[in-house]
Amino acid sequence: MSAGMSTLNNAHQPPLEADASLIASRAGVARRQRIQDVVFHRGTQLFSLLVLAALVGIIVSLFINAWPIFQKFGLQFIWRVEWDVVNEEFGAAIAIVGTVLSAGIALLIAVPLAFGIALFLTENCPAWLRRPLGTAIELLAAVPSIIYGMFGLFVFAPIFADYLQTPLQSLLGGMPVIGSLFGGAINGMGILAAGIVLAFMILPYIAAVMRDVFEIVPSILRESAYGLGCTTWEVVRKVVLPYTQKGVIGGVMLGLGRALGETMAVTFVIGNANRMPSSLFSPGTSIASTLANEFGEAADLHLNALFALGFLLFVITFVVLALAKLMIIRAERAKGT
Repeated sequence: MSAGMSTLNNAHQPPLEADASLIASRAGVARRQRIQDVVFHRGTQLFSLLVLAALVGIIVSLFINAWPIFQKFGLQFIWRVEWDVVNEEFGAAIAIVGTVLSAGIALLIAVPLAFGIALFLTENCPAWLRRPLGTAIELLAAVPSIIYGMFGLFVFAPIFADYLQTPLQSLLGGMPVIGSLFGGAINGMGILAAGIVLAFMILPYIAAVMRDVFEIVPSILRESAYGLGCTTWEVVRKVVLPYTQKGVIGGVMLGLGRALGETMAVTFVIGNANRMPSSLFSPGTSIASTLANEFGEAADLHLNALFALGFLLFVITFVVLALAKLMIIRAERAKGT
């Protein structure tokens, strides 16, 4: 009888040992997974902090190098129009106005075009044309800015002077209110020319982002709206745009950021004149073009003035992005109410 009980106990012993080893292995796997999660979390956190550290470093270095200018001129540097390298009298107003005007013109032209392109690709474009047309638009974003600048100077500027500046000046130049906007020399360069070239540069970015966000709208929403009898425009206005509002604003801000900071293309066609533009055809300058033209030969206070322009360009971009974020927040709150 005792021998039978011993045999029974020995028969039950291996499953217990197997369960213990299984529990131990599972505990080891869970431990390794926790370690992997911690390493992954800390690694991604480090990458994010590196980006933040780089951003802070750029801001601090710009401000330190720009401080002598702000110490000498104060905040008046922002609205001073003088830019005299010999006498070391500097002001940022001309470059700021040229930057804002050229980027604003670019947005006024590029956003409607990009919106129409994105809608055509997602709503009305035939299936056989959608992929090649979308690829062609994306390829425009891969064209280097120097190529846009060369195209603007050697191809676009003569055509712009002969077929757009001359008719506009003869037609609208004598009008009492808006005539002053179309005065100046007809040479194909100026604020308006820079804005048009910038529009073609930022168009593929905005169009690509809008197309991507329009495509993520669930098909059931579109089909429900069409089933209720809505037209294509009503579907876009009441379904697609509200659903993709964040993405659309993000695409516009991406294009605006590219327009504000563009250097070579603007340098080729804006005219590079350090005077306040009096019309759309008059030459001007931007912050980026001023940096490109003068940074190589700058020294002493002139170099500090260029760093101050770079710092102001960063501030302008930050303010624009902050305003866009506030617009998104207000729109979301309006939807919630």
